[in-house]
Amino acid sequence: MEASKAATKVDCLVIGAGIIGLSIAHELQKSGRQVLVIDKGEPGMGCSYGNAGWITPCFAMPLPQPGMFLKSIGWLLNPDSPLYIKPQPSWLLFRWMMGFLAAMNETRLRSAVAVLTDISKYSLTFYKELADRAPQTFGFDQKGLLMVSKGEDGLRAAEIEMQLMQERGIPGKLLNGEEVSALEPALKPGLKGGVYFPSEAHSEPLETVKALAREFEAAGGRIQTRTEVFDFGFEGSKITEVATTRGVFKSDLIVLATGTWSYPMAKRLRVSVPILGGKGYSLITNSFETKPTHPIMIVERKIAVTPRADSVRLAGTLELVNQDDSITSRRMNNILNGSQEYMHMQKGPEVREIWRGLRPCTPDGVPMIGYSKRWSNLFYNVGHQMLGLQSAPGSARLGADLILGRSPITDAKPFRPERFGG
Repeated sequence: MEASKAATKVDCLVIGAGIIGLSIAHELQKSGRQVLVIDKGEPGMGCSYGNAGWITPCFAMPLPQPGMFLKSIGWLLNPDSPLYIKPQPSWLLFRWMMGFLAAMNETRLRSAVAVLTDISKYSLTFYKELADRAPQTFGFDQKGLLMVSKGEDGLRAAEIEMQLMQERGIPGKLLNGEEVSALEPALKPGLKGGVYFPSEAHSEPLETVKALAREFEAAGGRIQTRTEVFDFGFEGSKITEVATTRGVFKSDLIVLATGTWSYPMAKRLRVSVPILGGKGYSLITNSFETKPTHPIMIVERKIAVTPRADSVRLAGTLELVNQDDSITSRRMNNILNGSQEYMHMQKGPEVREIWRGLRPCTPDGVPMIGYSKRWSNLFYNVGHQMLGLQSAPGSARLGADLILGRSPITDAKPFRPERFGG
């Protein structure tokens, strides 16, 4: 890119106005930096719009886990599986799958869980405090979370997860079928049992982004929408310019928080960011005979049920498709049918809204948080898989710690971008 004399100089430029980008912008702004956030759309209108809204440290788990090898082969062949890997001739997919398989071991799992729970617990505290400060509600509610299962295998998997999280200071309680029904009457009888995590919370995801944006702007931060990045300028080891559809920017610090757009953005930056888009769906309905009062994870179906003020959100599936955001009816119907199997819902439920979004997934299920090895003024905060809302403030705090030279809130090593060559 040719140098531009009309470039606007900013202290810190954050690319991406989802919950991840706004969280690190907010953290840097309150720490004394002057931050401009740019986005090609409006704040929170990507994956921050329609996710399940869970703030649940008990689910601070990376996607690859021990014993998943044979399952992952089956996912390639079964478009109805909770996690579907769409076969396609792609070097990115091949490389991603190799990294995914390599991360399926107990050592990598425990290393990831340790740091993911740290940033998730920090985030839970942050949202509680934000709810106290915010003049407008964003639906924050701390009623806990309930995992339920019909079968022995599902219940055992939930119990193992509970034990792993108890090691990290997250309380949980094993329940039998009768105790599950007593706690949550919206569930049909006949369940084997479940696990209840009493400290977990949920919120309205888009309203959470808006609350954070208001606080960021009140602190002096700026957000510029309809601003799409299309090129970069380089000199030596620095990014000298960022060309957008609304002007050219120069910045001492550039933070990449672009979700699933990180891979094509990285190609322009000549760096390696192996992030695939994991498509998920959510449906909003009020067709419940008994409305649930707690967030619920249906273990066998991998369906997340979230009560809202006037409706219920049903979310689920992960379909590794890169940038394909088309709607697959059978996967959407799997969420609806699975919910009807477990819950007291009306026949032929009315769906008020259908949403799909692409979650940014790294091969090992751990975000990239840290400086680029190639460009000295490029900082990554990308790849949060399905944990964007629940880990955003903690990721932002860790990122700001690294940028400002403070002692990090958790071990930064598992997040280092250079593990992928970036």
